[in-house]
Amino acid sequence: MGAGAFGTALAIALAKTGQPVTLWCRNADQAQDMAKLRFNRAYLPDAPFPETLEITQDIHRITSGTALLVAVPLQSMRSAVAQLGRVDTPLVACCKGIELTTGLGPIRVLEDALPGITTAILTGPSFAADIAIGRPTALTLACADATTGAALQSALTTPTLRLYRTTDTIGAELGGALKNVMAIACGAVIGAGLGDSARAATMTRGFAEMQRIGTIFGARTDTLAGLSGLGDLALTCTSDLSRNYQLGLSLGREEIFDPKITVEGAATAKAMSTIARQRGIDLPITETVTRLVEGSTTIKDAIETLMTRPLKEE
Repeated sequence: MGAGAFGTALAIALAKTGQPVTLWCRNADQAQDMAKLRFNRAYLPDAPFPETLEITQDIHRITSGTALLVAVPLQSMRSAVAQLGRVDTPLVACCKGIELTTGLGPIRVLEDALPGITTAILTGPSFAADIAIGRPTALTLACADATTGAALQSALTTPTLRLYRTTDTIGAELGGALKNVMAIACGAVIGAGLGDSARAATMTRGFAEMQRIGTIFGARTDTLAGLSGLGDLALTCTSDLSRNYQLGLSLGREEIFDPKITVEGAATAKAMSTIARQRGIDLPITETVTRLVEGSTTIKDAIETLMTRPLKEE
């Protein structure tokens, strides 16, 4: 569900195994274009579709099968899945972030929108282009039910896509969401010309914030230290291909960023800052990113604020 870059890439990777895969596209013109050309011109023009990949605009064509991978931006996921009606197939969230209006992560949004469904989340260090062309990629599959998780792990693993499973859905959700905030911060550091040493410090202290939040919400430390946390943090804080990192670069350079590009980390920072204030959690990097995104501080003032915080033990 969702013919953006990540949804298309996952559909291609799974269809390459020879199993039938149906990719739902909301936009009629895009669906017709992909069905005719047999590739996604808008996002992955260099990744041709396998024969077993079908394109549809009929949302009811994707409500049965082994699993339904929901690859739409989190802030629009609730309205998207509301169109499905009754679903017996497990729903696997393939997005990252925290819903602005509720403070919920992807799994909780799915369960809130469609009570009684079976849910999981697929997350970790990955770029759509790598998955689509078959570069080796490892991800975390988190499902509260261990039996269902094992079945999904087996069904969704391919020769180039290796899945590790966990029952810690909270840790997987938080790791995938919060690393985007830290990627914006690291992009701002590099964009402002502060150097790689400052980026390394930002990543490290950002990971400390991720662990602090995770502990409060019941996440396991090994989950946050795994692919869905530290692994994804390392990728998005160091690669120009990350949209969150690119937003940070623009903020650091004081340039205008394209508003049409979806950057989940911006909404996540705002949502988590609100939660932190309500619960008295100290999240200096997350709060700084929020103010940068909102335009209520400058990069110069943000650096001064962080560097003059009270000294303490690590």
